Order: sequence, then C-alpha cells, then structure tokens
Amino acid sequence: MDARAARLAALMKQLEATQWLPAAEIRARQHGHVRALARHAEAHSPHFRRRLQAAGLAADELATEDGLRRLPVLRRREVQKAGDELHCDAVPPSHKPVNVTRTSGSTGEPVVVRRTSVSNLLWMAIALRDHLWHRRDFGARQASIRAHLSQPVAQASWGPPASLLHKTGPSEAMPITTDVARQAEWLQRFDPAYLLIYPNNLAALVRHCAEHGISLPGLRQVRTIGETLAPALRDSVRQVLGVEIADAYSSQEIGYIALQCPDSGLYHVMSEGVLVEVLDPEGRPCADGDVGRVTVTDLHNFATPLVRYDIGDFAEVAGPCPCGRGLPALRRILGRERNLILLPDGSRHWPLVGFARFRDVAPIQQYQLIQHSRDEIEVRLVAERELAAQEMAQLGEVIREALGHRFQLRFVQFDTEIPRGPGGKFEEFVCRAS
Repeated sequence: MDARAARLAALMKQLEATQWLPAAEIRARQHGHVRALARHAEAHSPHFRRRLQAAGLAADELATEDGLRRLPVLRRREVQKAGDELHCDAVPPSHKPVNVTRTSGSTGEPVVVRRTSVSNLLWMAIALRDHLWHRRDFGARQASIRAHLSQPVAQASWGPPASLLHKTGPSEAMPITTDVARQAEWLQRFDPAYLLIYPNNLAALVRHCAEHGISLPGLRQVRTIGETLAPALRDSVRQVLGVEIADAYSSQEIGYIALQCPDSGLYHVMSEGVLVEVLDPEGRPCADGDVGRVTVTDLHNFATPLVRYDIGDFAEVAGPCPCGRGLPALRRILGRERNLILLPDGSRHWPLVGFARFRDVAPIQQYQLIQHSRDEIEVRLVAERELAAQEMAQLGEVIREALGHRFQLRFVQFDTEIPRGPGGKFEEFVCRAS
C-alpha cells in the first residue's frame, strides 16, 4: 500500500484498541493532547495567546479538567472577529499540507478554518470506523445524495477512505437539488445497498416511496449526516424501506464528533479526535439525561486552535454505553439554538408543532416554521393541492395548541419543495426572533 494507506491502516489499528479503554484513561489521554495543542497555540496563535492571558492561565494548566473549564468558551462570532489572528503562523512539518475549510453558513455566520493533513487523516479513520462498526459490505453498491454537486457522479469504487484499504463496489452520487421523483427512479435503477443522505431529503424521499408504492429491495441501511435526525423519521424508514438508519454527528469546522453505536444506538463521542463537553446554562457539565450546549475541542488541529468551541448545538448526555466501549455517549443530538422557539416572556424550549396531526387535516407533504418575532410565525407548506381557508384555520389551531401559545400564523404554500438553506440543509423550525 502507499504511504497514505499505510498511515490510515496504522491509525485504524490504534482506534480499534483505544475505543475499549476505560473512560478515565481516555480522558487522561485527551488532556495530554490538550496540553500539546495549547503549548503550540500559545506560541503561534495571537488570538489563543490573548485568550489564555485574559483567563489568567498558562498553556499547561489546560491539561486538567478544572483548568480547561477556567478557559471561557469560544463563540462563533469570536472566531469570525479574530480572522487570521486565530490561526497559527506555523504548524509542525508532519502536519502539512494545510487546507482551508469554509463553513456553509447555515447559521448565518460562516467561518473559515484551516485544517491539516493530520485532521484529514483522522477524518478518514473515523469514516472507516463507521463502516467497520456497522459491518458494511465493501463489495456492495453505495449511493449518496449530496449538496455541492452540480451533476450526477458515477465511480468504480466508494472512493477514499474505504477504497484505500478495501476493494469496494461501485458508487453513484446525485445532487440534492434533483427532483425527489427522479431520485427514486435513480435509486430503483442503481439498486444500492447503502444510501447516504440528509435527513430532510430522506423524509421527502420516504413520503414519495410510500405514496407511489416504491420499494428498494437491495437496500440494507440508510446513513444520515448534516442535519438533526428526528426519531419519527427512523420509524418511517423502517416502515417504508424496511431498513435502519445509522446517523453521524459532524461539522465542517471539526469533522466527525460522534457516531451512532452499532449495538445500543447511542452516539459515541470520537474522543481520539475531539474532547466534547455538554454544558448547562451556568457552564457546568451536564449529568446523564440532562440537555446542554455542545462545546468541542479539536485535539489535533495545530493550524486553527478550536479549544472549547461552542458549536451551537444542544445534546442530551447519556451514561456509559452497554456495549462496553469507554468512549462517552450522547443520547440525542437536538439541533441548534436557532431551532428553539422564543415565547413572549423570553423563555425558550424545543418546539412541538403537532406535525403528526397535519395529515388528519390536509394532505401536507412538507412543512417549515419560521419565527420572525415573539408573536408571529410563518408557516411554509407543500401540499398535494391548494389548501382551503378552513384547512389552514384548522392547521393553525393544531400548531398553536402544540406550541402552547396563540401565535399569529402566516401561511405560505409552495408548489413542490420549500427552499433549502446554504449548503443544501433544511430545518423544520427556525427562530429569527430576539
């Protein structure tokens, strides 16, 4: 094998061992990585050096849990404002080359991150771990529906990282902008064993298959990325397509953050690459069953030090996984703060919109709620036909009852699909109010 494949194979051997280490040993190793990262960033990143000075900390003090928690979290706006001073002016020779990653800006706040060859190697290793955990057949067909594609792509293999160490079957990819009916026709023709797709595109595809009696007999598993996965979608995929979903939690700035456990269904944090803290409103670590903000430290990015980076997501903490792996676990990934509803009294909570009752009122195919103020919500709908005023009124009552407040609702109906956000992502509830 070539040098890249050899490095990947060596790292995979390490990951096979480290996942079974006791949780305390994993944490100790993580803090050793934090020390090395902080020493480098203190010397080479002006912004990181100022963060340490403002907190009254030295780099070595971040090597303990208490020391690390004394460093204030890094907000997205701060990353934007720091600009080039966030990045390190040098990286170790073995970490080169360095590439630039620009986030899609789905939050309305795009950021620029530099990532190294070590970052890329870890991304490949975690992607391959996902394949191995779920015992995928590398010789089978793989399909994907992705953003940033302008036309369909066909390859003789799955491509890296799988093709670096395994002989794989063919793969095909389709742009996410392709009409759902065409997506279904393509999948019937290609007959893949595995499908990689965004959750909301999957929801539309499942509805289409259910309405037209379409089956995908060769499909063995659906893989979801890029968006929050609703539990109801797992049920729909199981009922309509007859397979399970394997979800992955990642970001463009960090890479893989957590993978779904093949045994329990919990999300294991990829602790060899990231240190994840889930924090309550006072900045304290959440306990099992609590929901808090996700803060991530990228342990090996010596080009852009993202230390205690508030990624903007909320997650629920889980206790030790029954599978026996020492990697910490999350029970649910809940989405972003912009997905919380803002009530007139200033309180926020996860919105329940009553979608399970929508089709009892009208033939709704897709929906999205945009909160513009503390009193007004725009309801975007795609339906099989034009809705009558009485149907909209009934839907309004269902939504108000589920939300727990008499919001002013403004309905907008789209013909085929509600427009997606930057990067091809879609969110069912977006709060733009303050």
